[in-house]
Amino acid sequence: MVLERINGPNDIKKIPLSDFPLLAEEIRDFLIRSVSETGGHLASNLGVVELTMALHNVLDLTEDKLIWDVGHQSYTHKILTGRKDLFSTLRQEGGLSGFPKRSESPCDAFDTGHSSTSISAGLGYVRARELQHLSYRVVSVIGDGALTGGMAFEALNNAALLETNFIIVLNDNDMSISRNVGGMSSYLGAIRTAGVYTGMKMSVTKALNRVPAVGEHIVESVRRTKSSIKTLFIPGMLFENIGLTYLGPVDGHDLRQMMRAFNEAKKVPGPVIVHVLTEKGHGYEPARKNPEQFHGTGPFEISTGEQLKKSTKKQYTDVFSEAVTDLGENNRKVCAITAAMPDGTGLNRFSKAFPERFFDVGIAEEHAVTFASGLALGGMLPVVCVYSSFLQRGIDQILHDVCMQKLHVIFALDRSGIVGADGETHHGCFDIAYLTMMPDMTVMAPSSEQEMWEMLKLAAALDGPCALRYPKGPAYTRISTVPVEHGRAEVIKTGGDACLIALGSRVKVAIEAAQELEKEGISVTVVNARFAKPMDTELFSSLTSECSRFVTIEEGAVCGGFGEQAAAFLHSCRDGLKVKCLGIPDRFIKHGKAESLLAQCGLAPAEAAEAVRQILN
Repeated sequence: MVLERINGPNDIKKIPLSDFPLLAEEIRDFLIRSVSETGGHLASNLGVVELTMALHNVLDLTEDKLIWDVGHQSYTHKILTGRKDLFSTLRQEGGLSGFPKRSESPCDAFDTGHSSTSISAGLGYVRARELQHLSYRVVSVIGDGALTGGMAFEALNNAALLETNFIIVLNDNDMSISRNVGGMSSYLGAIRTAGVYTGMKMSVTKALNRVPAVGEHIVESVRRTKSSIKTLFIPGMLFENIGLTYLGPVDGHDLRQMMRAFNEAKKVPGPVIVHVLTEKGHGYEPARKNPEQFHGTGPFEISTGEQLKKSTKKQYTDVFSEAVTDLGENNRKVCAITAAMPDGTGLNRFSKAFPERFFDVGIAEEHAVTFASGLALGGMLPVVCVYSSFLQRGIDQILHDVCMQKLHVIFALDRSGIVGADGETHHGCFDIAYLTMMPDMTVMAPSSEQEMWEMLKLAAALDGPCALRYPKGPAYTRISTVPVEHGRAEVIKTGGDACLIALGSRVKVAIEAAQELEKEGISVTVVNARFAKPMDTELFSSLTSECSRFVTIEEGAVCGGFGEQAAAFLHSCRDGLKVKCLGIPDRFIKHGKAESLLAQCGLAPAEAAEAVRQILN
């Protein structure tokens, strides 16, 4: 096997070019077998096998800097830098990360996980290289989906000022997680269809360079030309007109063509974009036909592509999907907004029912929030549905454009809390802290399927900004007879020894912890807080007259979280109280099984029960 000869950085340079097609085939087979057992991002990685090989062949790692945008397509990069023997631990606790990690290898130049960052990071490396008079290459790889993010355009605008080499590889597979939308997607689509041009620009350049004495001067003159003829006939002029040299489009599965393009790009004395056309899922038919399904997949059967451990339980995302569609059915002002994730957020159902009221804005969370504020001012009721960790990118827009104007915008925060295998870039730890600091914001957390429905209806009835945060995983099916009212908590059971105040997904845990303690003769009051803001200060105040020992529990950051805010209020009500706050500690949580990570954070039933024992002792 050719792959067996790859055990460290730059080993690919020892492989004859004639063996590259076989190596690509072996890498694909390895990826399919490995991910079928561990789960992971498959379709994106299958699409960049040849692209990664070509880059590794023309670069010198670890000296050169290769930066992957988002990073879920970095598996081949990890293999080619000597980590293939660790793939059995992929995305498992203590094992190989599914994203680039500088702590794993000096070949990983930048820790990623969110999109549209690679050009900015690469530009920083280039400027640092200049200031220190060094000579390493810098290559940023960004997908066409990530290129829709505003940060990428900010970086391109700034990169145009460079007078030194900086290579930007545009990995164009016509996808982000879902099918791309918008003007940039249409523009790149027009270039893709200009197949007659593919490779022509490099061939002409190569031919001119062979002309004795004047060839190189002609090439340089052509590079600087911005004539109307060039605008008519050469794709990529959007990039050329802002000051970047454009090469391509190049077949992303033709190794020789890409290596020629990258070697040409290395000669450009400025920023250069190499436009590479790839296919998500290339080489594995199930992933090629269903790239969204295989964007992030669990273990699967290789022969069919069927997932092996597909949960039959209704997930919180499923409940939200039903509830928001029902809301749209009963209120024609309801609109739904997603940032390139209609399937992951459950909005596909809404989009099919009300296509004219569904908006996929692409990977552009900041725009999504301010776009929603405009919809609200125009008389509509927007629901912005996004993963918790991705909404962090829109904090300023939520604060300035929504809350400051007291606009009625609903934020549905999927994947709040610990998500598991994707790790620290995807855990939704901080939403309670950053949302509760904002004036006029309501923050609620459903603890069950029933509360999801009731809270979404309440959010629609309120007048002002509000957010629902809910976790990844199966929905709790507890039935409550206490209706959801704004700012009101629910007392689930009473006890005289201590009080457990739980928020959202941790209500189930608090109930189970109380049941465990009852067996030991410890009687505990259990409160379902329901709202992180406004807190039920009336109830909490009354509890302090009956109890002096409190434990708060939330699936969010302890620092600045619900527990700290509740503790501050409880202490203001009575001297001599003891309050213990359980939540996600003040550190970034690595990847692993969600159940294990939650237990380590003290957020499982046994750990919650132990916290009560400690505070009583």
